[in-house]
Amino acid sequence: MCGIAGFIRRDVPEPVDHEVLRRMTKALSHRGPDDEGFFEQAGAFLGHRRLSVIDVGGGRQPIASEDGRVVVVFNGEIYNHHDLRHDLAARGHAFRTRSDTEVLVHMWEDEREAMVGRLNGMFAFAIWDSRDRTLLLARDRMGKKPLYWGLFDGEMVFGSELRALLAHPSVPREVDPGGLYRFLTLDYVPAPWSILRGVHKVDAAGYVLFSEGVAREGRYTDIRVPADPMRVKPAEAATRVWDTLCHATRRRLESEVPLGVFLSGGLDSAAVLAAMSADVPPSQIRTFTIGFEDPSYDESGPARAVAQHFGTDHHERVLRGDEAASLVRDCAGIADEPLADASVIPTYLLSKFAREHVTVALSGDGGDELFYGYPTFNADLPGDLAARLLPRPVRARWLPWLVSLLPTSDRDMSLPFKLDRFVRGLRFGRYERHFAWIGGFAPEDAMAVFSGDAAASVAGLAPYPDCSSHLAHCQDFPEVVRLAYLYSRLYLGEGVLAKVDRASMANGLEVRSPFLDAEMVRLAFALPPHLSFSLAGTKLLVRRMLAGRVPPAILKRPKKGFGMPLARWFRTDLAPLVNEVLAPRKIAREGFFRPEIVTRLVDLHRSGRANLRKELFSLVTFELWLSRYVL
Repeated sequence: MCGIAGFIRRDVPEPVDHEVLRRMTKALSHRGPDDEGFFEQAGAFLGHRRLSVIDVGGGRQPIASEDGRVVVVFNGEIYNHHDLRHDLAARGHAFRTRSDTEVLVHMWEDEREAMVGRLNGMFAFAIWDSRDRTLLLARDRMGKKPLYWGLFDGEMVFGSELRALLAHPSVPREVDPGGLYRFLTLDYVPAPWSILRGVHKVDAAGYVLFSEGVAREGRYTDIRVPADPMRVKPAEAATRVWDTLCHATRRRLESEVPLGVFLSGGLDSAAVLAAMSADVPPSQIRTFTIGFEDPSYDESGPARAVAQHFGTDHHERVLRGDEAASLVRDCAGIADEPLADASVIPTYLLSKFAREHVTVALSGDGGDELFYGYPTFNADLPGDLAARLLPRPVRARWLPWLVSLLPTSDRDMSLPFKLDRFVRGLRFGRYERHFAWIGGFAPEDAMAVFSGDAAASVAGLAPYPDCSSHLAHCQDFPEVVRLAYLYSRLYLGEGVLAKVDRASMANGLEVRSPFLDAEMVRLAFALPPHLSFSLAGTKLLVRRMLAGRVPPAILKRPKKGFGMPLARWFRTDLAPLVNEVLAPRKIAREGFFRPEIVTRLVDLHRSGRANLRKELFSLVTFELWLSRYVL
């Protein structure tokens, strides 16, 4: 895995500070600790930081065509690069390396931007063609790898992370209130937005073409559902999913450095380990797990049972509260755009721990979105019925009041927390309510916490403004399948995958996700959803697929998120940090939030009258980020 950065000047004769590219690239050194490379020519400046995985000796970047006309900097892996290379060689192209990156140069020469639709992998890259002075930026189908860009003072500036753009003198450090509102309500800022004014993200399955000072955005593919749903029996469907998973996992075993597996104790990581064990002796596989002292959050026991079942070389660590304060601070640097998914902290620790032993790790990311694994999928029908049958005053006033009478609990996914979230969602439409269930601040609470000019800037926003824009791409899908699409495009692509990318790359670790293979995504959206979930439970198809392959107890376990006991820590180990970063004078001076509202939220949580761990973590995360990158 790597980091890319650069800028294109429209007016070539202008003098350029060549150190700007060095600073931008150096900002990404954590993504590529092994090497760096630069290209500077006629107003085009491309930089690369490398984590050497494939063709360690010969795959240095940037890589250029034979005549030097086309140059690429690339972050990621192209899993079908052998097939593409064979096809290109048959057309007369000559290769100088074994790197998957080199296929991009020759594909551009033949196909221009149409090339991107043929790639199966995780990637973000920039291709510069000096003949017509065109830059192509592209991002993989599911959004595994990040890519930011913006037009400033006539320049196209781009990079794998915001910190690279901030090293360029033309990029302003101005918070976008719309991006901040999205962060507060969703826990992340979805593409094409960012937390900074004027900075955009390339969409998953999207590209940007820049030429003659103009940027044109496009989408090269999308998740599709066949017009005629696949007619298949459950046993046959499970076999097809297993075969596809094994093929996808095998593709992800290509490496010249050690590989391992993240084990969470859940179904998806166990499935990836089972598939990997079909090709690699289990005794040669290293598995990694993070546990917690609080048993309601700890999954190290089930993960250990899976490791023992296969006989892997298993490693465990326990995250304690006294470590949490420093790790929360670290996460402001890890995620250079605010990210309020608290599981970024154990994911960071897990990545750091794994990097001591391996350079590449496989994970089960994507299984819950593709195969309906979240409890909220089961809550969809009851939520829809309650919203239709209960009068608005009951949903808006009486139910919230009744839930408020329940005692609060710090346990992971406690009944009071789940009921509070369920009732919150009843105020919104069918699809928006899912983001009320899994997000951070309720929209009205986010609006209430804003102060002054920031409040005026977001006053006209819909509660979940990005939901409708994504629904426009899946209107012909069955209703339930639209949910899987929304989870894949928003929660997975901009939340889960951003978390894993930042946490792993902060430690120079590459993470590969077999469930997100292009073939697996196509199959999952072609299968009838009733094979995966019903009132009887979730992940039914994956459970059937794993029967006889993993310990029976694992098949019976309900979905459990990778959370940590923040609610308790905010009253104990993290209390000094909260006092510091959410101090009323500091909040008032910055001007984004109303200090009296922030103080009220802190007091409500500290007193035990409410569990506001998600809201407080959002505020703490933003304040730490603001202090580090903007103020």
